[in-house]
Amino acid sequence: MLDLRSDTVTRPNDAMREAARDAEVGDDVYGEDPTVNELESRFAELIGKEAALYVPSGTMGNQIAARVHTDRGQEALVERDSHVYKWELGGFAQHAALQVRPIEGDDRGVISPEQVEESYVEADGHRAGTGLLSLENTHNSKGGTAIAAADIDAAAEAAHDLGVPVHLDGARLFNAAAALDTSAKRLAREVDSVMCCLSKGLGAPVGSMLAGSEAFIEAAHRTRKLFGGGMRQAGMIAAPGLLALENRHRLDEDHANAKALAAGIREKGYEVLEPETNIVLVETPGPAEAFLDACEANGLLGVPFDDQQVRFCTHWDVSSAEIEAAIEAVPAAQR
Repeated sequence: MLDLRSDTVTRPNDAMREAARDAEVGDDVYGEDPTVNELESRFAELIGKEAALYVPSGTMGNQIAARVHTDRGQEALVERDSHVYKWELGGFAQHAALQVRPIEGDDRGVISPEQVEESYVEADGHRAGTGLLSLENTHNSKGGTAIAAADIDAAAEAAHDLGVPVHLDGARLFNAAAALDTSAKRLAREVDSVMCCLSKGLGAPVGSMLAGSEAFIEAAHRTRKLFGGGMRQAGMIAAPGLLALENRHRLDEDHANAKALAAGIREKGYEVLEPETNIVLVETPGPAEAFLDACEANGLLGVPFDDQQVRFCTHWDVSSAEIEAAIEAVPAAQR
């Protein structure tokens, strides 16, 4: 079975398993796990922030950021189809007691500085005011679009001019960097905090990174504990994360496979959004579930993204040869 449901299904390779076995460990809640400390230091340097924190999941990283940046009752500005709004169980409301003001970005998920300014609410005797702008790169729901640094910068500048901090959900930020031929550091330069997943395309079995200023990470460490994310001998899962950071150099392979997959499915008569990174969105003439059932019968897995849209996601467990097999598994569109 070819599993293209998500890049979260990747399995750690032998080198990662050996690194986990041999990792030097300590109690991370006390800050005494040398492997975790090395991972956090390495990531902070790579992303251009003062400090970083290892967290169990990307969702926890986003939720910690929201909690640390804001006061209860404030509003968070988010793109309408963003992961933090659609796929995190209303976490901003549950964990940080935030109101969410969704902004309809453009067809690639970009929020303009004008939209930030128009959506901003000033705090007064009746309103809690805007406390956070949350951006996303790549934008999952828009098909893995790679948002240019200039667009991130412009929205962040507008927020900062209004005194509003900016968080970047960069679960697949290294995919964006590869697609744009730039660095993740450049893409995150103007934001106050950034979360990146070590799993997904980078292949680690578990874990994400949250980075920002030293003061932000100090508060984030306490909030991680509050959320149940304090870990003990976490070096055993952090060691594969160190290797995962080096896998950012191979993401172009996943992107090339996504383009090949999109082209092949398009030739079968479907409308397919041209992928910018490793996500392929296919419009189905009938119900998405029926299309996926037919694919599964032929040995291919995907996920529904809408009533008549499905997502396939390329990753390091799927070769170019297997992409050809995936194309063969898609039934021809009925004319």
